Amino acid sequence: MVIGLIGLATVINYIDRNALAVMWPAVSKEIGADKSDYALLVTVFMLAYAFGQSAFGKIFDVIGTRLGFAVSILFWSLSIGAHALVRSLGLLALLRVTLGISEAGNWPGAAKANALWFPQKERALAQGVFNAGASLGAIVSAPLVALLFTAFGWRATFLAIGVLGLLWLVPWLFLYRADPESNPWLTSAERAHILGLSETEAVRPTGYAPGWAQMLRHRQSWAIIASRFFLDPVWWLFVSWLPIYLAETFGFDVQQIGLFAWVPFVGAMAGSLTGGWLSGALIARGRSVNFARKCAITLGGLIMLPPLLLTMHAASPLYAVLLIAVILFGFQMAINNIQTLPADYFAGGTVGSLAGLGGTAAVAGTLVTTWLVPVMTKASYAPIFALAAALVPLSLLCIWLLGGRIAPLTSPNTIQDKG
Repeated sequence: MVIGLIGLATVINYIDRNALAVMWPAVSKEIGADKSDYALLVTVFMLAYAFGQSAFGKIFDVIGTRLGFAVSILFWSLSIGAHALVRSLGLLALLRVTLGISEAGNWPGAAKANALWFPQKERALAQGVFNAGASLGAIVSAPLVALLFTAFGWRATFLAIGVLGLLWLVPWLFLYRADPESNPWLTSAERAHILGLSETEAVRPTGYAPGWAQMLRHRQSWAIIASRFFLDPVWWLFVSWLPIYLAETFGFDVQQIGLFAWVPFVGAMAGSLTGGWLSGALIARGRSVNFARKCAITLGGLIMLPPLLLTMHAASPLYAVLLIAVILFGFQMAINNIQTLPADYFAGGTVGSLAGLGGTAAVAGTLVTTWLVPVMTKASYAPIFALAAALVPLSLLCIWLLGGRIAPLTSPNTIQDKG
């Protein structure tokens, strides 16, 4: 129920953030904005998102998962609903800031909940379910937003999707009474399974949970941070720019965007579940966590490269979106396992913080590509797709060269140099 609700929150998260991209042709016309203004809006959103990732990572470690999610989704729902009031680019930019900060809490919160509620061999699949929510949100957002836009206009559409998050709070606060150690919904057998204890034990073993300064002395932390800096821009390239790409390359309007823009995220959802299943299946068959995680991450990266290069010369919209579906399949296979690494290396008191810092690094890399898109796509989108292809091996090298052996760190002086 916990991972299902977090997956549902992620669906809502992506509906909210993608709504502006889908309706941009209409919104931009009414407020008098252009593609450079859109790049500015993406930038302010991502800067706010970067700050929110690190801030909420620490917030979740301090106030807990239940309250952390409630605060995050309350504020992002109010922010997206307020988009209906926009009359100028300035107000829209301000609301993208509040939306970015509050939506960022979903990711470190999910990583922390995953570490709390699942034993190590199940975490990658649980992360896959959560990440599938992001893909499902991207799948349903384009046709849903296009449908609401056609029926009610863009202002009413923003109001309607803002209500979704407020409704989500009801089952969340009812079902998530406490963490596993004291949650009244669990039987003793369920609690023991989650915590990795015998049924007579009641307390989770204490692991290594350093503060930020000590955490950043470990090269394993930098493996996560650097790999996300290079890899996440590929995801955000398509999340932020796919509707604009379809409009500029193939002359699509809002309704046509709604018909095509969801297709690549079917591949992403399949990749999320496949990457999680593969990692867990390898561990269940006796392979080490180190082998399982690196296998899934590397395979995902290798799947991404050929379609990224082929997309440079895609001549039809159907061919293009199918290639992008394969790219996002591989991306989610890899990122799903990278996002489990904070819990593989550290105990709960550090997981949210490191996940948040990884998210901030991801945004930093994305900001670079965001400002390159308008410059590199004046003639076609081929140059930006070539850049994305170059980023993938850099991310894989970070995991292999900096990550060491993927296993729990046990002391402040433990920096594993042998993989």
